[in-house]
Amino acid sequence: MLGLAYVLCRNRSVAEEMVQEAFAAAFRRWDNVSQMESPQGWVRKVVANRSVSRFRRLAAETKALMRMHGEQATPPITTDTIAVWDAIRRLSTRQAEVVVLVYFAGLSHVETARLLGCGVETVRTHLKRAKTRLANMLGDEA
Repeated sequence: MLGLAYVLCRNRSVAEEMVQEAFAAAFRRWDNVSQMESPQGWVRKVVANRSVSRFRRLAAETKALMRMHGEQATPPITTDTIAVWDAIRRLSTRQAEVVVLVYFAGLSHVETARLLGCGVETVRTHLKRAKTRLANMLGDEA
């Protein structure tokens, strides 16, 4: 879980906090969660959802601060890794989730579909579209 959270937010302490919150939520709802087909999948989904919420909140805060200070919204990119993550963040939320879960968390298409509550073909479609968009955004380096 920590690996997934870290991949999603790129900050170890925030990732640790997200995982702790997800397990605490599972504990509070254990009567229901324990009866699920995959309690681990439920916790994984909570981590992914909290990451998306955090990303949206940070994006809104950053935009507000930049409007207040009149700065441009594009931070300088210093490494290839930052460029890739920047590109992933520009994908749709669902495409970014699928890319992270499949390529960085190592989940299968079936596991990803189950976690996100969609079909396997939907996961494949999102991956295909995400790869095309990333190749366009990153150019020849992709």
